[in-house]
Amino acid sequence: MNRAAWAEVIGSFFLFCTVIGSGIMAETLAGGNTAVALLGNTAATGAMLFVLITSLGPISGAHFNPAVTLVFRLRGDIAAREALWLVAGQLCGGLAGVWAAHVMFAQPILQLSDKVRSGTGQWAGEFIATFGLVFVILGTIRHRPQAVPASVALYIVAAYWFTSSTSFANPAITLARALSDTFAGIAPASVPAFIAAQFAGALAALAAGAMLFPREEPAQ
Repeated sequence: MNRAAWAEVIGSFFLFCTVIGSGIMAETLAGGNTAVALLGNTAATGAMLFVLITSLGPISGAHFNPAVTLVFRLRGDIAAREALWLVAGQLCGGLAGVWAAHVMFAQPILQLSDKVRSGTGQWAGEFIATFGLVFVILGTIRHRPQAVPASVALYIVAAYWFTSSTSFANPAITLARALSDTFAGIAPASVPAFIAAQFAGALAALAAGAMLFPREEPAQ
């Protein structure tokens, strides 16, 4: 359990640091072109996801996301105590990653975002983004588990662009991004609705996955 929790700490640190740090770097270099900045942010996040899931997946499952951890708890794949340790690791490591990005780019460590992300379209975007993420994970685990790192990374790269919310799809990173007044930030007042949409999307994907990706019956 200690190894799994620490894997979530380290993985969330690098993932969240990548989201915030690449956002700052991309916005700085893009010269006001938001599309170019988002492209840079997308590429860095997708690449880091592939690396982290490949290296840490065998230890903790490489969730880095409380919504994913909840789904695996409800499936009975992990115990409640393990799930709590994993979520604690995600939150602690992720917050440290945000602060590390601020330090690297000579920004105040403690910040609050003022970037409002609200409205039905944004909430629908988060529901769909999280549904798709969990659905892809469950389907790939069922049919081709060795392809999970590539599947998740490519899905997030695509979801950054096809969802209205740019695919946070992660309650922990939503909380962390509220503490960064940068390109990837979200105003604290916008956080509760995003998180509610994310958990709703994850639970819907769990139901869809149970129907389409049933577990194999044990051999008689």
